[in-house]
Amino acid sequence: MNESVGIDVCRQWLDVHVHGLQQARRFANQAAGLRQLRDWLAPLTLHQVVVEATGGAEQLALDTLHAAGLPMVRVNPRQARDFAKATGQLAKTDRLDARALAHMAAVLPLTRYKPLEDWRRQLRAYQQRRMQVVAVVQQQRQQLSTLTDAWLKQQAQIGVRQLQQQLAQLDACIAQQLAARAELQVLRQVKGVGPVLLASLAVQLPELGRLSGKAIAKLVGVAPLARDSGAMRGVRRIWGGRAGIRQVLYMATLVAVRFNPSLREFYQRLRAKGKAGKVALVAAMRKLLVILNAKMRDQLAAAATS
Repeated sequence: MNESVGIDVCRQWLDVHVHGLQQARRFANQAAGLRQLRDWLAPLTLHQVVVEATGGAEQLALDTLHAAGLPMVRVNPRQARDFAKATGQLAKTDRLDARALAHMAAVLPLTRYKPLEDWRRQLRAYQQRRMQVVAVVQQQRQQLSTLTDAWLKQQAQIGVRQLQQQLAQLDACIAQQLAARAELQVLRQVKGVGPVLLASLAVQLPELGRLSGKAIAKLVGVAPLARDSGAMRGVRRIWGGRAGIRQVLYMATLVAVRFNPSLREFYQRLRAKGKAGKVALVAAMRKLLVILNAKMRDQLAAAATS
């Protein structure tokens, strides 16, 4: 019998539950603990091992166990919590969460974890550092406006300049990484697509070009979802999806509806029909994403046949 496993992750430890056997153990979330976990699961024939996304704390376990040949799956925390509630598990502890994840692994067909390529991992590290530096710069600038002491203000200004230099260096590294990937250059041809969006697509949306337009829009969270029941027809709204890429796509679309003739005409046509600004902008986001998905699909197909 194939067993299904759920792993609840925190920075310090992993709570593990085997669904069919109803066995549970806790392991340290570090290399030694993962070796013990691997050895504990080794005698079992595994169906799925489900880990909840936990702000990066799950990455070591995912990569280590995947490298050991385990059928790993990473699920969205909201998806995991909704499943637990749907099965009547309202209480929430680490061990209960692991049990719910194991149950989820047993009854749902889930998408297997696929590690990012090395270049995407490196690009992700640069991008994450860039986001941290941008956040600190914004914080320092806010503090500058409240400082009255001349010396403190000078020190804060020096700090901001140093961070801006670091930001410029990071941007140069990111640009160098992007330039080395020939398959990404086709996306730069679309007006509104700059290095920030390009890096975000490469890191946060590796499925680009490998799914249909509808599927990629739903994955990002820019596809309107039905809310119908009986004779009632609810308002379609976007919901869920990958918030990080959606935020960057939003900023890129603000530029695109000004400078990209196709998207500008599309956006203005929706506004002329009486659509609210946000509704029209989300529709333009979806259109831009579908265009990029189609271009990447064609690029991948051409590369496969060359």
